[in-house]
Amino acid sequence: MIDGFCENEKKPLVSVIIPVLNESLTIKNCLQQFKELRNEAVEIIVVDGGSADDTVALSAPLADRVLISGDCRSAQMNAGAAVAGGQWLVFLHADTFIFSRFNSFLNHLAATTSHWGFCHIRLSGRRWVFRVIETAINWRSRLTSVATGDQMIFVRRAVFEQLGGFPAIPLMEDIAISKKLRPLSGPLVWDRPVITSSRKWQQNGVLKTVFLMWRLRLAYFFGASPEKLVKEYYG
Repeated sequence: MIDGFCENEKKPLVSVIIPVLNESLTIKNCLQQFKELRNEAVEIIVVDGGSADDTVALSAPLADRVLISGDCRSAQMNAGAAVAGGQWLVFLHADTFIFSRFNSFLNHLAATTSHWGFCHIRLSGRRWVFRVIETAINWRSRLTSVATGDQMIFVRRAVFEQLGGFPAIPLMEDIAISKKLRPLSGPLVWDRPVITSSRKWQQNGVLKTVFLMWRLRLAYFFGASPEKLVKEYYG
């Protein structure tokens, strides 16, 4: 473990936990967005899943902690949560960028009675089809109170620990924990969107990617095992 966090500091309000695997092209920009926010209110924890590139070296100067964990994202996020000092745990993907006025978000977390929440999403691509996709994602997540990892899920640490963290599954961990959280309270849906990369749609094709995601979600809903679905997802 590479550790740059001072144990004598006050406990932060928020611990931002970023699971990574071979993200040398994105991790520096992801972490630099927190440069002015790293103080006694916010700590940044990067959890690497065994990268073969420079992800760990690039993360070390820009994070409070860098951990090495297994390559399963749920295990990475649970490992980060286990050492987090924040009252709230914010789970962020390395290719997702936060909104401006993050301090306003922190103030809402300090005051809300909700136990968890997520953000609206905006995809980085400029094509009109990405506006349709992001709108559909935002409406679906708001109507169902089920979020995806791209939407920066945030949870009270005490509640997260009470639920036992993310289920130890290789895929659909975001859906699984949303379903465990929603009976406890309605989510705080932050309408200032996070910007997430549209690279998977651009690389694999929009229709193919949308169809794959919906097919996997439907299969999971009807009981298919995440261990089987993850093989299809990463194909």
